[in-house]
Amino acid sequence: MFRLPWRPDVMVVTLAAAGILMVTMGARQSFGLFISPINSSTGMGIATISFALAIGQFAWGAIQPIAGACADRYGARVVLIAGVLIMALGCAITPFMGSGFGLTVSLGLLAAIGSGAGSFSVLIGAASQQLPPESRGTASGVINAGGSFGQFVFAPILQKLIQSFGWMGAMWSVALMTLAALPLIGKLTRSNEAPHPHVDSGKGLGRTVKDSLKNRSYLLLHIGFFTCGFHIAFLVTHLPGEVDLCGLPPAVASWSLAIIGLANIVGSLVAGSCVAKYRSKYILAVMYGSRALLIAWYLMMPRTEWTFYLFAAGLGATWLATVPPTAALVGKLFGMRYLSTLFGMTLLSHQIGGFLGAWLGGLAISQFGDYSWMWYADMALAAIAALVNLPIRESAITRAPAKPSLSAS
Repeated sequence: MFRLPWRPDVMVVTLAAAGILMVTMGARQSFGLFISPINSSTGMGIATISFALAIGQFAWGAIQPIAGACADRYGARVVLIAGVLIMALGCAITPFMGSGFGLTVSLGLLAAIGSGAGSFSVLIGAASQQLPPESRGTASGVINAGGSFGQFVFAPILQKLIQSFGWMGAMWSVALMTLAALPLIGKLTRSNEAPHPHVDSGKGLGRTVKDSLKNRSYLLLHIGFFTCGFHIAFLVTHLPGEVDLCGLPPAVASWSLAIIGLANIVGSLVAGSCVAKYRSKYILAVMYGSRALLIAWYLMMPRTEWTFYLFAAGLGATWLATVPPTAALVGKLFGMRYLSTLFGMTLLSHQIGGFLGAWLGGLAISQFGDYSWMWYADMALAAIAALVNLPIRESAITRAPAKPSLSAS
């Protein structure tokens, strides 16, 4: 059964990190809602806008190991503050961009880099260094659920703002809402202004990174997470377009994204709890395998509102619930000292897949008029991700021995 880490200091750290991720991920995961309005307003073309967002997928991942290394060395506070401010700046200047290059700079680089610096690698790393080992799995699930809750909240709100004030007014609103994460940074980092000392093998960061890149299990983890990024970026960027192709109203897309976020709150909490009970590689294999089956089901169903809502609920169960077991595996392989950096590197692999998912989706709709080939590729990659996690060498779960019964002789 899932239990929250109710100890007050643990809860403050956990909920502060979850709140920051709610803002940075909630806004970023809703950018797909802006594709059609920006295209209608500027005439840039869906492929051009998709490329800018694809650059954003890659930039979000590329900044993760850099931000993680800075946090490991100098502390998380300065990294998180800089990330929030850069993200707000990127959103604020987007309405002034009238070209694909300008959109790539604002949303593809600034907003994405800012969001990445205030995302998983730094947040989970900063929290893990302050939490007892028995609370880390559950806490990572709660933090991850914060990002999912942000998607649930932001998607319908931004769709309404777009309809009421236009995409420019909605984008400026995102910039203001992003700044709401600043007060939470102090709660998360007040006892972590400098890196917390850890007992490790004595290796420096450079040697640890070199060793990790020779570790077969770590590389297999990267392959699985790459396919996860492809899947998520394709859907979060192009699900509104898929809904439009089916002749359904835009509200179906925004509510589908919201349902994904809501379902992933449950999925993240369950995944965080399962990390302490089962091997993480099996959790990941089941999640990726379920995605392949779910996509196959979607392709066979009529395209109705309820098909999209049920599809979204199924997707949401594993959407970003892959993060707790992936972070747990990195921690098991290499310890906590450089978790922000090493988990950041896995997130870079995730976002290389994300770049391809967002970009190729735009090319598919431009060249073929639909997303059929993308769905087939997504299904195949999900199956591959399930398989490559199985050979990962992970230590067995150690369970505390059962207490003897009072009636035992």
